[in-house]
Amino acid sequence: MTSSFDPNDMIQRFRERADAVRRRGVPPIEGPERQRFMEASRLDFQDYAMLGDAVASLNDGILRLEIDLRPPSDA
Repeated sequence: MTSSFDPNDMIQRFRERADAVRRRGVPPIEGPERQRFMEASRLDFQDYAMLGDAVASLNDGILRLEIDLRPPSDA
């Protein structure tokens, strides 16, 4: 890792990726391939959105991402 690494920049890129997955259309595919594409898109969005919600810290070369998965009423 270089000293110019900013974990908050990385978090922003994941937010942008989640937004891009949400906006992307479904290609003209049918049947099981369509379902696989839609499931992959759902998982991509979920993963990118979770990382986009993370609180990042970089201490002594260790990147720590904290993601609160508790329901909003418990957080």
